[in-house]
Amino acid sequence: MLDYMKEREKWLNSPVVDDATKKELSEIKDEKEIMSRFYSYLEFGTAGLRGTLGAGTNRMNIYVVRHATQGFANLIKSVKGEEKGVVIGHDCRIMSKEFALEAALVLAANGIKSYLFEDLRPTPEISFAIRECKAIAGINVTASHNPKEYNGYKVYWDDGAQLPPDEAAVVLSEIDKLDIFDDVKTVSYEEGKDYITYLSEEIDNKYIEKVKEQCIDKDVIKKVSKELKILYTPFHGTGYKLVPRILTELGFENICYVDEQMIPDGNFPTVKSPNPENTEGFKMAIEKGEKIDADIIIGTDPDADRVAAVVKDKDGKYKVLTGNQTGSLMLDYIINARRKKNTLPENACAIKTIVSTEMVAEICKQNNIELKNVLTGFKFIGEKIKEFEASGEFTYIFGFEESIGYLVGTYARDKDAVVGTMMIAEMAAYYKTLGMTLYDGLEKLYEKYGYFIEKTENMYFEGIEGKEKMKALMESFRKELPEKIGGLKVVEFRDYLTDEKIDISSGEKSSTGLPKSNVLYYLLEKDVYAIIRPSGTEPKIKLYLMAKGESKADVEEKVDNVAKEFLSKI
Repeated sequence: MLDYMKEREKWLNSPVVDDATKKELSEIKDEKEIMSRFYSYLEFGTAGLRGTLGAGTNRMNIYVVRHATQGFANLIKSVKGEEKGVVIGHDCRIMSKEFALEAALVLAANGIKSYLFEDLRPTPEISFAIRECKAIAGINVTASHNPKEYNGYKVYWDDGAQLPPDEAAVVLSEIDKLDIFDDVKTVSYEEGKDYITYLSEEIDNKYIEKVKEQCIDKDVIKKVSKELKILYTPFHGTGYKLVPRILTELGFENICYVDEQMIPDGNFPTVKSPNPENTEGFKMAIEKGEKIDADIIIGTDPDADRVAAVVKDKDGKYKVLTGNQTGSLMLDYIINARRKKNTLPENACAIKTIVSTEMVAEICKQNNIELKNVLTGFKFIGEKIKEFEASGEFTYIFGFEESIGYLVGTYARDKDAVVGTMMIAEMAAYYKTLGMTLYDGLEKLYEKYGYFIEKTENMYFEGIEGKEKMKALMESFRKELPEKIGGLKVVEFRDYLTDEKIDISSGEKSSTGLPKSNVLYYLLEKDVYAIIRPSGTEPKIKLYLMAKGESKADVEEKVDNVAKEFLSKI
């Protein structure tokens, strides 16, 4: 732990720190608040940085962004990537544009070119642009779906995927060596502008064309292009421009918008949460949907890498589909639509994260499609795509994670709400040609593949004490393996941190087959799964529960019993 009072004084006395930041710090009298801001540096992981805005080493501000960028610049220089350059993008959040420019100026001071988006763009377009520009790396200033108080800094490598663990370790090591003020190079815009190239709408056009190529059946869109009423909201974020464009260019003619939310605004004034996973975020959209009788409501998060669908249930009430439900619908549709069009590869393969629904495994099994499981984080899906292209063993057709992230196609290596929106709309059109809704389509999947249910519990632990509690809880779960959870026997236990998989009945131990990660996985009898892991972006432990059964009541009871036992321990 840093000497937080000493660090505060360093900031207050540094000639580098601006007056507004010094004023902010000098007005803080509460020692706990000072400790919270300075007890450590924001942790740099394979996804980069994420934290609340404010002054201090443990906050998002220009000095922390410069510090991280200097560490990243040292990595880039070590592989002679200065001329290849770095693509830099940002979302709608407070300070996002400023942080993006600060990163470009640090790179310029280090003799590294950058390709800078002048205005906000979706996260997946940054991934695409890295590959299109043949850049060595990328930086995206975003905190995705987090509350307005947050911002973040995501880093990518030359394949368009998030920074691999080995490269991330180098950046972290470099940051640790650097003084946050004395060892960071930067220049004024006038001094650094020759190193900065602004990206034009040409990149937008190329990106949109690649997304459109993922459309499978334009005929179903033509059949109901006027009848299918789509209501869209970007939650004040970056989807406001390109999502309407993709829907319009594919021929959807009956598109409506939540007009108040089409205005980019990092304060997210009309939503309680800018996270489309949460029903309350769709309050305004659902009210408008009811007035205009929309067939489907689609919402994308602030950086447009995640998308959720709201559909009518049997009673005509709008219901937010979970990421697992939408992912299952997408995979089933992609397989059958491509089979119908004779474009399904013989070696087709889908990818999901270990915390995502096992319904996908059943879909793949019944359709003779290979399925690969990876750790949580879309970078691991990106790694698999790269492996497939190198080996030729499999052809990627779809990847997703339960937190409403999907990718169809390989033009990007991050989840993409633009292509996700397109695919949701195409599925809705297909089911409408059959006189069905997406909700009806989901019910059909349950009839065919079995009833699956998933539930996620989030336990928050704020501050330095919270970090210690999270660490202690994970250790206690790791040491105490119960025979039963929620009345169900533990059949198999996996500890991804120690790379150990244990068959409980035989005691046989083997490798998990995946990289090390702080994740505990319990396979219980009667097709029930429980997975527990600390979040990589927020101060919380996440508990994922999944089950398969004969009916909704059957699986809900099993999941609730397991959840109660875990939560009572926490």
